[in-house]
Amino acid sequence: MDPCPFVRVLVGNLALRMPVAPPAAGAGAGVHPSTSPCYIKIRLGKMACQTAAAPLVLSDAAAEQPPSGALAAAFHLSKADLEWFARKPSLFSPSRGAATLKVSVYAGRKGTTCGVSSGRLLGKATISLDLKGAEAKPAVLHSGWISVGRRGAGGKGGGSAAAELSLTVRAEPDPRFMFEFDGEPECSPQVMQVRGSMKQPMFTCKFGCRTNSDLRRSVAQTEREAAGKERKGWSVTVHDLSGSPVALASMVTPFVASPGTDRVSRSNPGAWLILRPAGDGAWEPWGRLECWRERGGAGSSDSLGYRFDLLVPGVDHAVPIADSTIAASKGGKFALDLTAAQPLSRGSTPGCSPRGSGDFSQWPLGNYRGFVMSASVEGEGRCSKPTVEVGVAHVGCAEDAAAFVALAAAVDLSMDACRLFSHKLRKELSHLRSDVLR
Repeated sequence: MDPCPFVRVLVGNLALRMPVAPPAAGAGAGVHPSTSPCYIKIRLGKMACQTAAAPLVLSDAAAEQPPSGALAAAFHLSKADLEWFARKPSLFSPSRGAATLKVSVYAGRKGTTCGVSSGRLLGKATISLDLKGAEAKPAVLHSGWISVGRRGAGGKGGGSAAAELSLTVRAEPDPRFMFEFDGEPECSPQVMQVRGSMKQPMFTCKFGCRTNSDLRRSVAQTEREAAGKERKGWSVTVHDLSGSPVALASMVTPFVASPGTDRVSRSNPGAWLILRPAGDGAWEPWGRLECWRERGGAGSSDSLGYRFDLLVPGVDHAVPIADSTIAASKGGKFALDLTAAQPLSRGSTPGCSPRGSGDFSQWPLGNYRGFVMSASVEGEGRCSKPTVEVGVAHVGCAEDAAAFVALAAAVDLSMDACRLFSHKLRKELSHLRSDVLR
């Protein structure tokens, strides 16, 4: 299997240094002009803006850089993104192959009030990033203080000191295997490995719905009793090209409407087990996925809530690895990304590497670090053919990749399983039509 080139651009080690007003008579020294929290918005080229808190330090503090700290933003660049930056010079990045990182600093709390941002803009800055060679080796693209905003009047040299922001920007190669379903998971599709414009078959999926003659005899009565507010028994088995099963996603907890509603609630989610072959026809659990329907707030639609726990051998409890939401109407991405769990290194070795400065002897997730995987998920009622990206470091054999493919299928099917029970499902997803499954 050949991977596709990807690059991660990581921004972190934030610190905001602001001028300290001269103390008034009788007042204590070192009073900060702003007691409000501050945050920054970070944007790389055309990619979505990300927001992070910016810790404040006094302007008369030592000029050295703050110690390595938390990750503030992570941008994942595909080969197409890198090519876009390479052919698009800008005012701030005149050389081809460079990208523009824009940061805006705000005072106040993150969020909006009546649709208007609640923060007060303190200043902006732009950093040019040279991404040439970023696919081959890690590099520190920026590390240090930059001025944000304009100098005020009345200070030395005709103006007071401007606010300054310290940040570190790193680029790291992050190659990934890419897979694409050639149909909806419930239609038992093939899964293709993708590299550029080339596609080749890698796996086949078989959707199933557990049933037996007793269930068929009692199904009418069960439906009347449950008023159609239960979805259960779904599974997806992933086979390699020889026909051997290499991964399985099995619905182990039914998706049931909460009493008095037509939705699956967070307090009673449906659940899947993702299993891998254990030899002699047996399976062993690898991960557990829970999903529910999250009610939307004012002016927003519902979303699919999910939680994924890794079942690590030798650990007597499930290890949480992801807890987030996907818009039910628009869809989005399911992601397992542990990049933010480690400090951001300033050196040339990634902090999430065993050779980095972090001590991972007690790391509970084994070899799972950094970007693990992502899968596209379409919104309700849309044709969904998931695209799956898996970090190269997490694939040692085809069975490793198959487990992530099975997980992607389970997430995609959960969008249907969490659909309002007042809406009908397609026939492939109804156990009433289980005898026509492919």
